[in-house]
Amino acid sequence: MSTRERKELAALAKMPDAAIDTSDIPEITDWSKAQVGRFYRPIKQPVTIRLDADVIAWFKETAPQYQTAVNAVLRAFMERQVAANDAGRLQKPKRKRG
Repeated sequence: MSTRERKELAALAKMPDAAIDTSDIPEITDWSKAQVGRFYRPIKQPVTIRLDADVIAWFKETAPQYQTAVNAVLRAFMERQVAANDAGRLQKPKRKRG
């Protein structure tokens, strides 16, 4: 990015939203074809985790990319817990001190 472009972006960032002319940009009113998370790619972190052998065997049999499938199951569980917590039903688990 050039110095000129940086200056332009800095000037735009300082402007209030109402001062920015968006008349040449059509307003989006139909979001039915929007794809949530299309460009979101969380950072993967390698970990060592001990799981039951039958659980791993089942994932390997049912999903060619079993690690991705395990991650999807864990993410779904996490999202349910977060949603329930946001609704005030659950508290965050407390860490045991050692």
